[in-house]
Amino acid sequence: MELTLDELKKYLRIDGSEDDDILAFLVLAAKEYLLNGGIPESNQARYKLAVMVYVALYFENRDPAMKIDKLNVTLESLILQLK
Repeated sequence: MELTLDELKKYLRIDGSEDDDILAFLVLAAKEYLLNGGIPESNQARYKLAVMVYVALYFENRDPAMKIDKLNVTLESLILQLK
């Protein structure tokens, strides 16, 4: 159950292709983040959702002046369930 760029863009409600590079980068970052947290890549729907939530969180908060103090509760919950 590989996450496609089209699925991610639909989840984020993005129509164009101008952000495709940053979205692909954020997907890689999300997978690395989960792997570093002890969660290997899997075909579970919850893993896919965790990647999408991570990307949404960082895509929507790209302003370098903005500080993300805490992970989104949804992402935290998914990570705990995947462990």
